[in-house]
Amino acid sequence: MYFNIIKELYKDDLLKIKMMKMSEMEEELVRGVIRNLSRLIILWILRQESRSGYNVLKEMQRLTEQKFHPGIVYPLLYELEDETFISGEWVRKNKRRIKRYTITEKGKELLNRLHRLFEFPMKEILHDFLSNKNS
Repeated sequence: MYFNIIKELYKDDLLKIKMMKMSEMEEELVRGVIRNLSRLIILWILRQESRSGYNVLKEMQRLTEQKFHPGIVYPLLYELEDETFISGEWVRKNKRRIKRYTITEKGKELLNRLHRLFEFPMKEILHDFLSNKNS
């Protein structure tokens, strides 16, 4: 259910941002929402299993049905790692080194807090917001 909400929020928003004439503040708000949702999605994906940055990117695309550029996803991974919500470990795979990311306890705690936040009040707000698109 949450991913249906997220898909709606992402749906063509990146294209709309480019096409709409927005004030700088409006554009900053939209980009901030998308960026923070992306962080949430990354944490959720890594709670399921450890993955490389490339696999995180592909799973985000699959879940949201949006194209994500590595220049967006990798900086978010680095930020989450710097804040110790995730940890990265270099491993060898087919003679190549790749970095596998794993969610930390701190990251799991944050997801649990966000889940409680979205469980009722935010879920209702988002549902109402998405169902009243034209008002």
